[in-house]
Amino acid sequence: MRSGPGRVLVALYGVFALAASARAGVQIATRFHEAPLAYLLSALAAVVYIVLTVALARGDRRLALAACLVELTGVLVVGTLSLVDAAAFPHATVWSGYGAGYLFVPLILPVLGLFWLRRGASQAAPAS
Repeated sequence: MRSGPGRVLVALYGVFALAASARAGVQIATRFHEAPLAYLLSALAAVVYIVLTVALARGDRRLALAACLVELTGVLVVGTLSLVDAAAFPHATVWSGYGAGYLFVPLILPVLGLFWLRRGASQAAPAS
């Protein structure tokens, strides 16, 4: 992760870790009773972003891969459920509508992360 694109990915995840953590913290502290599921999902997204930021910064590919898969699964599942059953999500989460509130970056980031991790793994593999 020491090259330009890897650093950009770490920085993006760092920004999302801060944004999701702040959002979830404020929501849980001030309005938890209004939409506990949505706010807990935002907190889960924050934890995933924190783990991803640290894993990518340290070069822990296995943990980063697992976290990217959790993130992509979360975005797809929560995104779909928030559209199919809007009543279950009276307030938006980071992953609602596939990350529409964040310009779909939560949907794009794990795809970029998986691509970056795959690209790095193929470069690290010895030639046959």
